[in-house]
Amino acid sequence: MKEQIAAIAARIKDLDPVDALKYFATEHAGKIVFSTSFGWEDQVITHMIFANDIPIKVFTLETGRLFPETYYVWSRTLEIYKKPIVAYHPKADLLEDLVTAKGPNSFYESVDNRKQCCYIRKLEPLKRAITGNNLWVTGIRSEQSVNRHDMSNLEWDEANQILKYHPIFYWSLDEVKAYIKANNIVYNTLHDKGFPSIGCAPCTRAVREGEDFRAGRWWWEDQSKKECGLHATT
Repeated sequence: MKEQIAAIAARIKDLDPVDALKYFATEHAGKIVFSTSFGWEDQVITHMIFANDIPIKVFTLETGRLFPETYYVWSRTLEIYKKPIVAYHPKADLLEDLVTAKGPNSFYESVDNRKQCCYIRKLEPLKRAITGNNLWVTGIRSEQSVNRHDMSNLEWDEANQILKYHPIFYWSLDEVKAYIKANNIVYNTLHDKGFPSIGCAPCTRAVREGEDFRAGRWWWEDQSKKECGLHATT
């Protein structure tokens, strides 16, 4: 697999993200998806896909606990591009059992509880969204988390058995912002209020000056545990 990925990486090495996305959309026609959570990075890639009519299915995980500002960006994105964004919801029975047994905010009580909530609201719907596809496009950037420094822009996700491509993996935040401004892309206004990373409302707060990029996510937990598992590769 490493040799195959290296060969593919060599083919796209000199391509800009839009051309690389077009290449993958051709190579994996009907078997390529992009997951958006409507943050800065995802809005950039959504624009690349929709504005250039690249045949890539765009989907999102509707956890049921998103910020009002996130829903606004979702709605505006649909209005602007007039292209579908497929929503995947948690399975009702799993969610009902969790809330009945542990209440609506059990994720504050332990890491295990938080991971259980993430599994029901995000991981299980994600598996449904990517099953049957060959390639999963994401908005991951290398500087977003210490856990992502060992990743690259093209990799094999062993846990999900799928090839992953991160078009703006090597971009800085300033480059992301500049692209948004240059292309007049709608974005989540929470970013202007100290929220660099935006997830579910109960699990996200603004980052204070001098804090790590992802300090606002699951702030009550140890820094090294701050991944929900969506992008675990093993």
